[in-house]
Amino acid sequence: MRRDAARNQELILRSAHEVFSELGTEVGLDVVAHRAGVGVGTVYRHFPNKDLLLGRLVSSMYEGLVASAQGALARGDGTGLEEFLRLLSRSLIDHLGYSDRFVSGREPGVGEQLDGLFDELLAQAKTHRRINDSTTKEDLQILIWGVRGVVAISGSVAPDAWERFLDIHLAGLRASPFPSAKPGPDAGQIRRMLEARG
Repeated sequence: MRRDAARNQELILRSAHEVFSELGTEVGLDVVAHRAGVGVGTVYRHFPNKDLLLGRLVSSMYEGLVASAQGALARGDGTGLEEFLRLLSRSLIDHLGYSDRFVSGREPGVGEQLDGLFDELLAQAKTHRRINDSTTKEDLQILIWGVRGVVAISGSVAPDAWERFLDIHLAGLRASPFPSAKPGPDAGQIRRMLEARG
């Protein structure tokens, strides 16, 4: 790719992230082009349709989270899970306008890699007694959905409310035993929830 074409693509991706995060994914590519300072034709040359552009943004989001998860796991002391949950929450918030595609549109390659790292982080946290042994991956998925819900409600009025929400729940996940013996949803139920959303 020529240098000017590469520069334009980077401008388009950065502008698309800003536009979709602020306004949602219903806006047209002309809005992205205007924000990037390029013609609409330039956007379509790089990304023939909006789905391809969104797919590229979600892939970049995944790749950043994979790198974060690997870094958190390398700490080796069991604290990486909490660090990653904070990074994941922040990433979902930063990409709020199109984070639904991250939650429901899981690509086979990078998505599976991130799932595997998440499993390793949970196992490491349990080994180092940083989290209750009965905590499941599904418990954590629901926690992240809760964070997104708090963000959706609090918006710009209390933009940091999600951090206290996460802190309260992480403190609960450290407690042993859980006050309720009722089981949470299993992986199949979580999958059906995601399918119903998307």
